[in-house]
Amino acid sequence: MSELTRLTAAELAARVADGSVSAVETAQAHLDRIDAVDEKVHAFLHVDREGALAQARAVDERRAAGEKLGPLAGVPLALKDIFTTEGVPTTVGSKILEGWLPPYDATVTRRLKDAGIVILGKTNMDEFAMGSSTENSAYGPTGNPWDLTRIPGGSGGGSAASLASYQAPLAIGTDTGGSIRQPAAVTGTVGVKPTYGGVSRYGMVAFSSSLDQGGPCARTVLDAALLHEVIAGHDPLDSTSVDAPVPAVVEAARSGSVAGLRVGVVREFRGDGFQAGVLQRFDESVELLRGLGAEIVELSCPSFDKALAAYYLIAPSECSSNLARFDAMRYGLRVGDDGSRSAEEVTSLTRQAGFGPEVKRRIMLGTYALSSGYYDAYYGSAQKVRTLVARDFEAAFGQVDVIVSPTTPTTAFPIGERVDDPMAMYLADLCTIPVNLAGNSAMSLPCGLAPEDGLPVGLQIIAPAMADDRLYRVGAAVEAAYQARWGHPILEEAPAL
Repeated sequence: MSELTRLTAAELAARVADGSVSAVETAQAHLDRIDAVDEKVHAFLHVDREGALAQARAVDERRAAGEKLGPLAGVPLALKDIFTTEGVPTTVGSKILEGWLPPYDATVTRRLKDAGIVILGKTNMDEFAMGSSTENSAYGPTGNPWDLTRIPGGSGGGSAASLASYQAPLAIGTDTGGSIRQPAAVTGTVGVKPTYGGVSRYGMVAFSSSLDQGGPCARTVLDAALLHEVIAGHDPLDSTSVDAPVPAVVEAARSGSVAGLRVGVVREFRGDGFQAGVLQRFDESVELLRGLGAEIVELSCPSFDKALAAYYLIAPSECSSNLARFDAMRYGLRVGDDGSRSAEEVTSLTRQAGFGPEVKRRIMLGTYALSSGYYDAYYGSAQKVRTLVARDFEAAFGQVDVIVSPTTPTTAFPIGERVDDPMAMYLADLCTIPVNLAGNSAMSLPCGLAPEDGLPVGLQIIAPAMADDRLYRVGAAVEAAYQARWGHPILEEAPAL
């Protein structure tokens, strides 16, 4: 493995900036790494070799011309295949968009390019971001670099796996109910769900519009902060974009401290279904925070017990509306259009062939929840629970500055173990879903390995809306304390591919 692929994004950016390494050399090292290991991992759906090298050459030319470059110029990145990228395949992990070449860039894609970040390619994901394991991809599952027989989390398993296998130092994910944080937890990486509206959704293929949020994925807290600063900010093309300054996330990551901070521990974020080793590592993290000078406050948020049920009515209801646009008439797959069938028949045949089982399951559930006679009983009631979750968070943040919890109830489970048990699969997002319902910000970072299986455990940090800087302040302090204890980053313990 090239030394360049082991460096952090901040270290790579510094080397490109001072000329000790070129952006082209950096991109080529990571493309070589992809060639060496991705056949086993399957983190990428499309590798844009020519495009990546062209972007890297442009960075080198700008540096040679004396231009001032951005803080991440020349650093490679893996982009979740849910963001439109002009002229590059964007499938959303689905056969219904196989081969589609978008005519425009998503706002996130454009901001990455403007910052001189080199996009290596598009990463594997659960189809339309619907899943907790990346097993629902129409193009096959991704393996967890810690154990290739286990899931890398979902829906953004490809982005997280690309980091853990050193194929990219940075990645972008999306989080509708935990799809950035859950993969980060089970792969020993860092993932951040920004405040809802903090990162533009323009050009991000919609699953559940009131919940979806793009965000940064990295191997360190500082790298995530640097990427967060690049992609965040108001976008007039997104009506839900927050028109407010981006919180000072990089400054917080560089000066992390929890001294004097009130840290909440929620009673409802533990119990049956939580792996013993996960709870052990979480309890150790709480004591670590106490030792760093934080005040630990026990909280109860009763509505959190209903959040999972509410989410699996709201998200499918919105998905049944959003996915209605995939009708075989405008773009993507078209089946049965032989001149003998009506438009309705072609649409039906196309959706039958193009959508996978999990997408069909959620469309059916959502359509039923929105149907006449059931709207108030299901969708309406779920929205009332959503309000209660938001109120519980509001009350909690009246007592504490941040909340901590395990990110996931268990470590990575074997591929195939929960495919036929949707309820067991959905429980993987038990601790992450309340954050999306309320629109708050949250981070997952490594807090050790579970003693039962030697697999990574994630610590979740939750902050109020537009207080994303608190995540980085606490995350940087925890990361520094753990690295001092371990003597190295947690990924150093991952088995070699």
